[in-house]
Amino acid sequence: MSLRVEHLSKDYPTRSGPLPVLRDLNLALDRGEALAVMGPSGSGKSTLLHILGTLDRPTSGRIDLDGKDPFALSEPELADFRNRHIGFVFQDHYLLPQCSVLENVLIPTLVSREDRGQAEAWARQLLERVGLGPRLKHKPSELSGGEMQRAAIARALVNRPRVLLADEPTGNLDADTGAEIVRLLRDLNHQEGLTIVMVTHNLDLVAETDRVVRLVSGRVEEAQPLPAVHAGAD
Repeated sequence: MSLRVEHLSKDYPTRSGPLPVLRDLNLALDRGEALAVMGPSGSGKSTLLHILGTLDRPTSGRIDLDGKDPFALSEPELADFRNRHIGFVFQDHYLLPQCSVLENVLIPTLVSREDRGQAEAWARQLLERVGLGPRLKHKPSELSGGEMQRAAIARALVNRPRVLLADEPTGNLDADTGAEIVRLLRDLNHQEGLTIVMVTHNLDLVAETDRVVRLVSGRVEEAQPLPAVHAGAD
């Protein structure tokens, strides 16, 4: 899925007036492209992901996903579009405590049109790939923080989205598991044309993306070559 962002701005109301978070932001990704977004805390990275994922609306500007403006859809149509085409990996896991790992991963499929048996088979395959095959029946309280993050990644991928939005997807993982997740995301990126936008400070993950941009004070800086990103990472 191609993605175009044109003159995107986002303000939040405060007592002293509007607080600008994103300012006249422009961005373009082709189908199957993987983009890393870097920048200091408070630069608008998470806000950008929420708007790209249609969880929040911009103050002004336009988003185009494969020629469609999702914000022109009705709320039911937008919810369906989001469920079928966009996968999310948040910093918080948002796993339901009363459900097993497998049940949590299958939640997005409850409103999709995929066959139940096929959906469960794919969920089990994803959980195997993120190293949770032996923990399908465990509840979130029985998992470590890294395991919960891996379950959340599998859940984000279960509907075979065309765009994956990830906020520090390896932030709670050890080095070995993080490397496995990097390989999984890159495989899906190559094999299924998955378009990926991720906020990350993991330089191994950055090195696997096609492009890097920095957000500074709500604006996109020019993409930088990876050596420059590594040199300025600290």
